[in-house]
Amino acid sequence: MQTAPAKPPQVDAKLIVPFVNAVRHVLRTMAGWESNVERPRLKQKQGPEYDYSGIIAFSGTLIGTVVVSFHRDLAVKLVAAFVGCELPADTADFADAIGELANLIVGAAKAELGVNASISVPTVIMGKGHIVARPSDIPCIVVPCKTDAGEFAVEVSIKAA
Repeated sequence: MQTAPAKPPQVDAKLIVPFVNAVRHVLRTMAGWESNVERPRLKQKQGPEYDYSGIIAFSGTLIGTVVVSFHRDLAVKLVAAFVGCELPADTADFADAIGELANLIVGAAKAELGVNASISVPTVIMGKGHIVARPSDIPCIVVPCKTDAGEFAVEVSIKAA
């Protein structure tokens, strides 16, 4: 007997739209940058794509993680615009700036979601070719973002508890 192909996981768009809005707001207010957000898509495969990632976990009424990832060149330019000076990309201060950008984006989205959930302190991974593993039972939605300086992504992997 043949089994029907598995249905792709369903994602509530109401959980994604606040992240789109948060990216635009945070980049505009904190770095003076405009950004375009492309159509979110389901992430199909795990694999290295970026050089720097800020990771924040949700707990409470929402569970899962949000990862904000950057290529090196964009990260260097964005951090400089954010903090007002250039920082060496291999320093703790640079990692803190990446974490704070992720925190601002996720915090703004959480406020718009209006949920009773907690978010963690950001964890930052630095290094070309890193892979961020996520729970397999929560779909990951990639929100591709573009600026004049380059592209980055917000990967939302959350669900109602």
